[in-house]
Amino acid sequence: MAEQDAIAERESITDALARGSVRLGGLDTARRDAELLLMHAIGCDRAYLLAHSETALTQEQAAAYEEWLARRARNEPIQYIVGEQEFFGLKFRVTPDVLIPRPETEHLVEAALARADRDAHLRIADIGTGSGSIAIALAHALPNAEVDALDISPAALNVARENAETYGVASRIHFVESDLLAKVGGKCFDLIVSNPPYVAEGESLEPQVRDFEPASALFAGADGLDAYRRLIPQAGAALRAGGWLLMEIGHGQRAAVIPMLTGFKNVTFVDDLQGIPRIACAQKGSDPKV
Repeated sequence: MAEQDAIAERESITDALARGSVRLGGLDTARRDAELLLMHAIGCDRAYLLAHSETALTQEQAAAYEEWLARRARNEPIQYIVGEQEFFGLKFRVTPDVLIPRPETEHLVEAALARADRDAHLRIADIGTGSGSIAIALAHALPNAEVDALDISPAALNVARENAETYGVASRIHFVESDLLAKVGGKCFDLIVSNPPYVAEGESLEPQVRDFEPASALFAGADGLDAYRRLIPQAGAALRAGGWLLMEIGHGQRAAVIPMLTGFKNVTFVDDLQGIPRIACAQKGSDPKV
């Protein structure tokens, strides 16, 4: 505490950022991370940091910043340290019980909205909801929609439920503890969306992902395709005729997923900003077996 008191007495925002950048020097994002942690410690935005560079940190701000720098230096994701992540213009609470929402997954929400009748009373299922980011973004954008948010993890569902309450959509989202679509009970959906686990066992991941994010939301068998093998047939049975299945896929998985979608029609893929096929889109035809 004496060391933290001394820091608080002498350290300006400029000095704190410089020290934080050095402390996180092993990370490619050291300066950015130091800024983000300091912004949260102070409760300000980046413009404030720039405009008040000589302002001294309080004892409480310095203590929080010091603790968070230590955690980040051990590769803990910033999102878990500060407890939030922005997704589709909304801010979500995240904990180590849920996968951190990625910008690439916003393409999944966009693809779903492009195929949704915004005036209709839609039934949507979000498989592996995690923090609830996809389900809540869709419920927020589609005021007449009802969403079943399914996850095998009760802890993840608690986080998702809290996020839904924050945005006033909890009354239209049904949270269900379920392994994929096992517990939907014969319901029929207009849209089924999912960002399932798709990392192959043994694949090399960054330490901040490998050591901190839930393995059950990342890994899917030896080739990373196990979730699709189970999810696609289940979705075919649960979709109404003309309904859509939309799934995030991993890098290089397009060719493997295409034959799994045999029987669906209008199979297309949406590229992410790097030109990588990221979202698989498939429409159920009239064949009751699909």
